[in-house]
Amino acid sequence: MGVGTSAPRPDGTLKVTGEFAYASDLWLDGMLWGATLRSPHPSAWIRSIDVGPALAMPGVFAVLTHEDVPGEKFYGLEHKDQPVLAVDQVRYQGEPVAVVAADHPETARRAAAAVVVEYEVREAVVDPRRAAFDPSCPPVHPGGNIVRHQPVRVGSAGPEARTSDGAGAEVVVTGEYEVGMQDQAFLGPESGLAVPADDGGVDLFVATQWLHVDQDQVAPCLGLPKEKVRLTLAGVGGAFGAREDLSMQIHASMLALRTGRPVKIVYGREESFFGHVHRHPAWMRYEHGATADGRLVYVRAEILLDGGAYCSSSPAVVGNAASLGVGPYEVANVSIDAYGTYTNNPPCGAMRGFGAVQACYAYESQMDRLAEACGLSPVEIRVRNAVAQGSRLATGQLIDTPAPLASMLRELEAMPLPGPLPGPLPGPLPGPADLRSLPGGVAQTTHGEGVRRGVGYGVGIKNICFSEGFDDYSTARVRIELLGGEPHVLVHTAAAEVGQGLVAVQAQIARTELGVDRVTVAPADTSVGSAGSSSASRQSYVTGGAVKTACAAVRERLDELGAANPGFSLEELLDRFGPVEETREYRHRPTFPMDPVTGQGDSHTQLALCVHRAVVDVDVDLGLVKVVELAAVQDVGRILNPLALEGQIHGGSAQGLGLALMEEIQVRDGKVTNPSFTDYLIPTILDMPPMRLSILENPDPHAPYGLRGAGEPPTLSSTPAVAAAVRAATGLGLPRVPIRPDDIAFGRAS
Repeated sequence: MGVGTSAPRPDGTLKVTGEFAYASDLWLDGMLWGATLRSPHPSAWIRSIDVGPALAMPGVFAVLTHEDVPGEKFYGLEHKDQPVLAVDQVRYQGEPVAVVAADHPETARRAAAAVVVEYEVREAVVDPRRAAFDPSCPPVHPGGNIVRHQPVRVGSAGPEARTSDGAGAEVVVTGEYEVGMQDQAFLGPESGLAVPADDGGVDLFVATQWLHVDQDQVAPCLGLPKEKVRLTLAGVGGAFGAREDLSMQIHASMLALRTGRPVKIVYGREESFFGHVHRHPAWMRYEHGATADGRLVYVRAEILLDGGAYCSSSPAVVGNAASLGVGPYEVANVSIDAYGTYTNNPPCGAMRGFGAVQACYAYESQMDRLAEACGLSPVEIRVRNAVAQGSRLATGQLIDTPAPLASMLRELEAMPLPGPLPGPLPGPLPGPADLRSLPGGVAQTTHGEGVRRGVGYGVGIKNICFSEGFDDYSTARVRIELLGGEPHVLVHTAAAEVGQGLVAVQAQIARTELGVDRVTVAPADTSVGSAGSSSASRQSYVTGGAVKTACAAVRERLDELGAANPGFSLEELLDRFGPVEETREYRHRPTFPMDPVTGQGDSHTQLALCVHRAVVDVDVDLGLVKVVELAAVQDVGRILNPLALEGQIHGGSAQGLGLALMEEIQVRDGKVTNPSFTDYLIPTILDMPPMRLSILENPDPHAPYGLRGAGEPPTLSSTPAVAAAVRAATGLGLPRVPIRPDDIAFGRAS
């Protein structure tokens, strides 16, 4: 059950049977329940807050506003621009204004609703294009509405551009593209339990992605030293980036310290839509110039990302969109301008793919347009421009690890296609048909008439681990001792298991490195050094590297004991000399910030490639789409757990399919109109098609075991592949995702 095997997940059976304890299941006798009052307005001044009616209600123990914040009143991942509770204004619908603790959750909710807030509503800045480029637009924050502008400049990107052999652009294609606001749509809502401690501190049990960065933000706001704010990871019901930012952590802790009682906060589904960040919606304009035979000469792009009301991780998202903005293609001349803006829309931050998803949809749509203009197939245009080991990104960074993109595309193209629909189309299917195989399914919207099939391809390149000079590391403590007469290994890190299978991988590494079957992975908490965030596809790389390094240190100690005591077995050494424990930090090779003017620099640790082919059937009259098959080829460097890896590729592909066809938070005038799983649609098992996978292993010599982070790349390439297939079936341009039925039906009608 070491590295390379499909070792079972310790939490797997419990989750399947419903016995796993999630953060929302936390319970302590005598605990109180917390609730949050949120702003109904996307932009308003707060003129007064009256908590008296809420405090007068039986069962209410505390009602807190910004005046009750014991320490710093602002926090944030990259900039401290977000108030713990709104001070003098609100900047988005759903911003927390007051928090309540009561002896029953319904009492807490009613008390929160009883707080009287006088608002003076003002103009909301909801158009990111106006926010970024209109000088008359009101500033959402002092200092203006641009969070970050990151250019990338290489050569001369325009009609005068030339390739290295002097060829100019004979074919030019332009396009404008839009990506809607996607939600992470995890099933476990934000939740946690804060327990006041005897030392005046607080113990916080919470579903999060990054224990130590939570601690770094929570402690100053509580006016406490970090050592008095102790965090333990509670059961996480999905994350995908949305749990990088704080939600209820400070609020629950404030209420617990004020009341002297444990306080639990659990968001309902609607509140969850307001309580976490989302994927940045994007507006993008691209221009590609190429030779007549399809070789890229230049790329010009403008990428605008709406960060919403607060900064969150928008600067890093902008950096990713800029640095990966031309995709995995060789091009000598590049001009990219990527912007992140403040608006009064819901805050946006980390979500699987993190800036690269939005750019990928645009540059892949462009590659399809270029293929058509040059008379080439979608695969051929990509093969002719594909990067390889030794190529350079637009940022000048050398790809110094295997990058077999051209062969991956050829392998994908050669995979068998699913069989055609029975019977001639258009026209009814001959005889009975399984309606589940048709667009619209058992709703009987069609029996085959008006159905067209399309095939599309998508390619994505994603950075792995944190970039641009961030001190990205993880800490692991490994202990081996004799328990019950047998060697036993305890692995302790602060790495968050968010559903990706990291607990199993840590145990696999310990078994491989120490040759011991009995391995326990301790609960993640802040009593051990930071493991960084469970994001950026980094934990197998960085925490895996830390566990591997700590195991090597333990093994070295054991070898020294063995050399001094020849003939002793491992059991005898441990019995005589007691436990051996080592703690180690692991860092990947350094990265560097992008140049603020040219965008040049070795900003990324590792790069990963995935290619998708999508086959869809479209009812062109009603605009309904059935994805028939997804096929993917991905290079993962080295497989640590085959079954878990397949799950990651399937999951990432599902989220990409969702973005292509159905997932979007609808925001009108700064207000969310669909905060429920009734109206926010995500793929179900009936929407996900069979998948055909080819997983390649070309080890990265810089990474532990040669592995390559694998969780995010499928999310990039699946979206443009599905969109391209729908375009092929309908003949429509479809420049926006998600593609709605009316985009198809009305598009054909016009």
